Amino acid sequence: MIISASRRTDIPAFYSKWFINRIRSGFCTVPNPFNSAQISNISLAPENVDLIVFWTRNPGPIIPYLKELNQRGYRYYFLYTLMNNPKLLDPKSPSAKHSLNIFKKLSDIIGPEKIIWRYDPIILSNITDINYHKQTYENIAKSLCGYTFRCIISFVEIYRKIKGRLMKLSEKGFMLNQYNDNISDLSSYLAQISAKNNMEIQSCALKKELGKFGILPGKCIDDAYIKKVFGLKFDLKKDPFQRKECGCVASKDIGMYNSCLYECQYCYATGSFGKAGINYRNHDPCSSSLL
Repeated sequence: MIISASRRTDIPAFYSKWFINRIRSGFCTVPNPFNSAQISNISLAPENVDLIVFWTRNPGPIIPYLKELNQRGYRYYFLYTLMNNPKLLDPKSPSAKHSLNIFKKLSDIIGPEKIIWRYDPIILSNITDINYHKQTYENIAKSLCGYTFRCIISFVEIYRKIKGRLMKLSEKGFMLNQYNDNISDLSSYLAQISAKNNMEIQSCALKKELGKFGILPGKCIDDAYIKKVFGLKFDLKKDPFQRKECGCVASKDIGMYNSCLYECQYCYATGSFGKAGINYRNHDPCSSSLL
């Protein structure tokens, strides 16, 4: 079984104490996001967990617990989002300088093959145009050369809740740009920069159309990658609970929606920033479930 920690919230950044308590207890409970009365009991015992995949913008708080995870026999890798968007879009994300320092520290501890850089989602707008992303990606890639061997990118999908937020930002002068030809130009450039810095670049989800620019269709929870890095072979199908284009293999997500505090304007996992703040304040690190 693969544990996803978590697409729904940043467990390493905000809920590391809860996570290690659940590891020590050997299980956690996860209410169904669409039916809170339906609760899953998920074993976290080492013999039942093949791998843990961490999704985060700041793994710093969980680093002190990695030694314990190693001693208990857990395998894991990190999907680390690092972008440096303007504060209008990412008001509470860590600074690029801080993120780079933590990225390098983590890479030194666990090895560059166990930390994947995510530069996503890419938003093309009047304040984050194609040149902005070219320069930002190049600067980060140069800094991370040797600290990771893979980068995953995506272009933002405008879900309904996201559209409402971005429309409100228009009152502050924000405007989305049409992607069309910009995607091909930017994608080709990102592929070139990745190659120069010894990184494989993939797309989040099976975006085959990016292949002609040197960006292969990718999987964030990738069975082939897991086999290569950890020697584990899975007979797992595509995760049926992810969108059609997602190629990730099946996993158990132990996070919950409306619990992340970063307030990213394009986040699909947080419907209400206010509710997320209330949930965080009411969070009990000794509870069997996150909320």
